Amino acid sequence: MLQLMDVSRDEAYRLMTEWTESGSLRKHMLAVEAAVTAYAREMGEPEELWAVTALLHDFDYERYPIGGKGGHPYVGVAHLKELGYPEGVTEAILGHADFTGVARTSKLARVLYACDEITGLITAAVLVRPDKNIANQTVKSLKKKFRDKAFAKGVARDDVRRGAEELGVELWEHIAFVLEAMQGRAGLLELSG
Repeated sequence: MLQLMDVSRDEAYRLMTEWTESGSLRKHMLAVEAAVTAYAREMGEPEELWAVTALLHDFDYERYPIGGKGGHPYVGVAHLKELGYPEGVTEAILGHADFTGVARTSKLARVLYACDEITGLITAAVLVRPDKNIANQTVKSLKKKFRDKAFAKGVARDDVRRGAEELGVELWEHIAFVLEAMQGRAGLLELSG
């Protein structure tokens, strides 16, 4: 069984890129990592462990799209268990998908869930900007995009709201926090114009 100190962000990144060819899906996991690790830092939690969880939360999605026990995230979690990943990581990954029925009982699970959907909305909002630069993205503009149900239809607004509630953070404070975390990694996310 891997211990906390054995969990490596580099190994998780390698596994994620091995299983995921899609550049947009890779960037999604990197965006979630940026937000989740920012929360880890803010909460005094282990950043590398939280980064690993964020990087791997959708790593099996491309190979095994959602489809019951034989799909995402079950297949990926089974693989991570075989590799000896800690239960906290696998539980958080299962909990990020409501359909699994796995309760989000840890801070890590609640943060992962809260950051997952909103990073998609932020990314979509940046990509429709003329400058495509996240540094110039504002919360005010995100509020308009969030309220526009036709914009980024795949982003479940109810999940975003529920995520902030489960964290005990006001919705727009949470979104501003995630935006700032993503702005800090603009180059890696290819959102710097």
